[in-house]
Amino acid sequence: MSGEPALKRLTRTGTGLSDVGRKRTSNEDAYFFDDRLGLYIVGDGMGGHAAGEIASQEAVETVYGMVKRGISTLHELAHPPVEEDVRAACRLMESSIQAATYMVYSMAELDRQKSGMGTTLSSLLVLGEYAVTAQVGDSRIYKVNGPNVEQLTEDHTLIAWQLKQGLITPQEAKKSPHRNVITRAVGNRDYVQVDTGLVHLQTGDRFLLCSDGLHGYLRESDIPPIVGLGGAQAVKRFIDLANERGGKDNITAVMLELD
Repeated sequence: MSGEPALKRLTRTGTGLSDVGRKRTSNEDAYFFDDRLGLYIVGDGMGGHAAGEIASQEAVETVYGMVKRGISTLHELAHPPVEEDVRAACRLMESSIQAATYMVYSMAELDRQKSGMGTTLSSLLVLGEYAVTAQVGDSRIYKVNGPNVEQLTEDHTLIAWQLKQGLITPQEAKKSPHRNVITRAVGNRDYVQVDTGLVHLQTGDRFLLCSDGLHGYLRESDIPPIVGLGGAQAVKRFIDLANERGGKDNITAVMLELD
């Protein structure tokens, strides 16, 4: 239609890899990506009796199903974005994660052995010249362009909250016994607060979605050179690096490249 801004068509290339790490016997992380749909997700499950594995997998599949069904109702976002279209996109991501929350919670209610199971979810949906992020827990999404790295998500952990409130110093945070206490998860209750965000996309942008089994070992300065390797080589290097530095947890990396 004449008068509408022309959308930049960015080619999307996703790559993902997950590893059990060096200390765990099972992998409770899950990931998903679909370049045609423009959806990228990482989940890190928790709970005994393989419940974490079930929680992360079910949550990822539920979000995918909901987004696949709902995306036809959304408009692609051109620059500058229409506020109503942004709200609709954020609502879809939020309701998809709420559906996953209710699904995982209900499964745990039906099976006592799975009581308390849950998962983190970090997801990114590309819509034209923008992407929408949706976040629960302490997996992360980084945006990388050349040497520049930006963490797009906030960790929902006790430590992050204490740091934000100025109750502890970054040095104290590193030694805190509460490092792994998550304040928000998908599935341990029937509702969760979801953080959503909007990112303007540029040619050459790279996005890294990862579980804490990776980012717990990463310095931000490590990220650009590894991302620069591209595709399968980059995600494998991220996994290897986490294992070389201890591999205490499951490790998952999903990378999106835009050209």
